[in-house]
Amino acid sequence: MRDLATGFGYLMKGQRWVARHGRWWGIGMLPALITLVGYAAALVALFFWTDDVIAWATPFADDWSSPWLGVFRGTLTILFAAACMFLAIITFTAVTLLVGQPFYESLSEAVDRSEDGTAPESGLPLWRELWIGLREAIALVVRVTLWSVLFFALGFVPVIGQTVIPALAFCVTGFFLTEELTSIALLRRGVLLKERRRMLRGRRLLTFGFGVPLALLFLLPLVAVFLMPGAVAGATLLVRDLTGEDGPDDGNSGSGHPADALSDA
Repeated sequence: MRDLATGFGYLMKGQRWVARHGRWWGIGMLPALITLVGYAAALVALFFWTDDVIAWATPFADDWSSPWLGVFRGTLTILFAAACMFLAIITFTAVTLLVGQPFYESLSEAVDRSEDGTAPESGLPLWRELWIGLREAIALVVRVTLWSVLFFALGFVPVIGQTVIPALAFCVTGFFLTEELTSIALLRRGVLLKERRRMLRGRRLLTFGFGVPLALLFLLPLVAVFLMPGAVAGATLLVRDLTGEDGPDDGNSGSGHPADALSDA
């Protein structure tokens, strides 16, 4: 349970860090705001077309009598909307980080330097980091889509589908959000997606403590914009915990330069 509190503590520390460094807070909000505009347009369109999508997907129910047709399609509409929100929350972060890669990397470096005066660097050109980020974002979207389909199906299970499954969905969302947000600081340390997952699974409570509250807050779109810079800052502090960087001499712990681990990426 201590790790849960620690993870939440890093989220709060990150928000306090950007509050003390207003320039980084303003810069960090811009990519999130740009992404939000695109997502808002997509979600509004989805809102108007959801009924048509559900009707198209369930032609076999056209002849059902009332009230069963309404109950069936109404339930599907709610589950479909929940699955889309699950997908939107996670991919919003991935797209925002991709759009704002240079900004968030500079923010993450500033957080590292404020802790011990040093900041690990990948040594890779920007285009290579963007390529790795895009490749990992696509892999994430595939995984999130599969989880969305699973939760959509499990939502039909009586009682469990309306209680346990939503709670589990938030835990999974929190894990994915932490995985995405730590990617910037860990990529600078030469840690790619597979190893990042292993590290986060080894500290699941820490990961949930950071990511689950953020997932709940990200349900409010404007809140996501305001919290994104602090979330990146907090994720950098969390990475320092994961990698055991406790002092100025530990900032580049590990063997070789970070770029060595990325040379085959």
